[in-house]
Amino acid sequence: MKQIARLVTGMAVGVSVGLFGPPTLVATFSLFKLLFGQLLGFSVPLIILFYIMSGIGGLQRGSGRMLSLTVGLAYVSTVLAGCLTFLITQPWIPDMVPHDFPSLSQAASTSWLPLSLPPLMDVSTALVTALVFGTGLSAIGSQPLASLVEDARRITERLLLNVIVPGLPLYVGAVFAEIAAAGAVVSTLSVFVGVLGLAIVLHWGWLTLLFTLAGCWTGRNPLTMLRTMLPCYLTAVGTMSSAAAIPVTMACVRKMKVSSHVTDFSVPLCATIHISGSVITLTVCTLAVQLMSSGTVMNFPAFVPFILALGVTLVAAPGVPGGAVTASTGLLISLLGFDDAAVALMISLYLAQDSFGTACNVAGDGAIAALVDKMNPGSADARRKAQSPQIKAETRCKGQDFRREHTGRPGEASAPSTAEPGREPVAAAGTPPP
Repeated sequence: MKQIARLVTGMAVGVSVGLFGPPTLVATFSLFKLLFGQLLGFSVPLIILFYIMSGIGGLQRGSGRMLSLTVGLAYVSTVLAGCLTFLITQPWIPDMVPHDFPSLSQAASTSWLPLSLPPLMDVSTALVTALVFGTGLSAIGSQPLASLVEDARRITERLLLNVIVPGLPLYVGAVFAEIAAAGAVVSTLSVFVGVLGLAIVLHWGWLTLLFTLAGCWTGRNPLTMLRTMLPCYLTAVGTMSSAAAIPVTMACVRKMKVSSHVTDFSVPLCATIHISGSVITLTVCTLAVQLMSSGTVMNFPAFVPFILALGVTLVAAPGVPGGAVTASTGLLISLLGFDDAAVALMISLYLAQDSFGTACNVAGDGAIAALVDKMNPGSADARRKAQSPQIKAETRCKGQDFRREHTGRPGEASAPSTAEPGREPVAAAGTPPP
């Protein structure tokens, strides 16, 4: 929530500067936008390279079939959520953006200090390199290489947490200063409200569909499952982090009667690879910003590669507030041709509802865990083994109750009577007669 407050403050400062500030102050904000944009472009390939490599390399800790099921279901859920969001949103977006909306490229001003900070590699090279080395690291299990990758990821995370994320509000403020100076701030804010509301509605629509499918497959009540996951949804809204909500998510999944070993394995893994809520938000915001910046929206076949790449690029990014949209900026520039103004508007749109996208990610993890529990043969075997001692104990207790009823002492059966009908039983030798 603090990040949202900082974002709103940055937008307010930028609008004030654009409306009432002198041109020199607006130019200063534009200079900061240029410098920060160069740093952001430099860091994105590093984020993609080390985060994805570390995330895929860490998958060696799971069992084969359960790992394949979890990763496959999470990726299919993410891609399907993005595709359905595009098909639903595309007809509505033109009505949400005014026809006379000024182009963002026209609103952007030029800086008086030219500067170029090229990244070490482009986004495509970073993505392929991360996939190759991450898969190899998972296969060979090299501890020195794993330690090196993890240290590089931690260094990149420090750059992200200590420089990039704190600077985003001022970066967004600089863009809004340019937009306000061009007279487009009112139209931009009106589009903001509509896009954010549409994204939240689509989050809940996707959760309803996902839990309906999971409930039909597993034989559970979808509404009961969704209601059980509400505590972790609210936790994620407050923390804005999938990793911080893992303990609550695991407790909610256990209440759905999912096997303990599936819960312990799938929930922490899905916290880094299942990002359907983030992809829904990025898809809606991308269509809106694309229409605002260029006046057109691309067709579905051209947009599918972007969704497929997002499903891989955002691996491990949800662990950091704002990490998903930061990691996606490289794809926005390379695949969709976004400029600095469009990227900054994307960041502001995404961060305004980051908590709700994260909550959708976390709540959907419960449906993935339930499906894995149903499809994994080891889950049924584990349940049978867990039930066997209980069945034996119940049988033993019933036998003891039967013997106690007939002899008065547990563990000792009554001797059969040898007396004839109508006669007193003969006392044993050494036993005084009654």
